[in-house]
Amino acid sequence: MSVKIEQFSERRKSSQPPGASMGSMFKNPDDDYAGRLIEAAGLKGTRIGNAEISKIHGNFFINHGETKASDVRKLIDLTRKTVKEKFNAELELEIELIGEWHD
Repeated sequence: MSVKIEQFSERRKSSQPPGASMGSMFKNPDDDYAGRLIEAAGLKGTRIGNAEISKIHGNFFINHGETKASDVRKLIDLTRKTVKEKFNAELELEIELIGEWHD
């Protein structure tokens, strides 16, 4: 059992960003992967305030400390808009937005 756990942990470390991530942001569309679309749109590393699209995996947003909800919302909106314009694909949030998400 511990070998399987270690293998899973190693696979996760190589495919997901370390540190304070907000997790997987978007559901995968039926015929593609959200992370692939975000990466193909050239958005990896895009940053608004202290919120950044991971340079390791495009479907993970990173919190660089004291990130404002409004900055996360702007990054979500930019990501959705860019992917829609480039690939005509709709990205649906995997997370639930609770509370105030504007300036």
